[in-house]
Amino acid sequence: MATQIFMNLPVRDLDRSVEFFTSLGFSFNPDFTDENATCMIINDDAYVMLLVEGFFKTFTSKSIVDANSSTEAIMAFSVDSREGVDDMYRKAIAAGGTESQPVQDYGFMYSHSFQDPDGHLWEVMWMDPAGPPADAPAPPAG
Repeated sequence: MATQIFMNLPVRDLDRSVEFFTSLGFSFNPDFTDENATCMIINDDAYVMLLVEGFFKTFTSKSIVDANSSTEAIMAFSVDSREGVDDMYRKAIAAGGTESQPVQDYGFMYSHSFQDPDGHLWEVMWMDPAGPPADAPAPPAG
């Protein structure tokens, strides 16, 4: 049985977040969407729950990190090509995201990072299915 993953992220403005991620090509499950939350579909086994901050707070006694000034996590997802990385990055910037890190190009692995409107860090990446050449140095972690 495949394990499903659900990541929960606090957002300030749910409509703005839905508009941003829709611009990147993501869709949402209407069965898990209301004024407090929506379920963004990454694939059949991975989802991101975008939760309005007040609702998010009902799930934890900890304070919510301000993702514009602190890093709580970096969410990464893959695409099918290097061009797909560039295309997704351009869409993110056009939809109101900001660059997080410049392009990282290791030949067999290529990525670009952006921040969504709430400051959460996202990395879009492509990796050659053949993997790294035997003599390639390992890319830095993170």
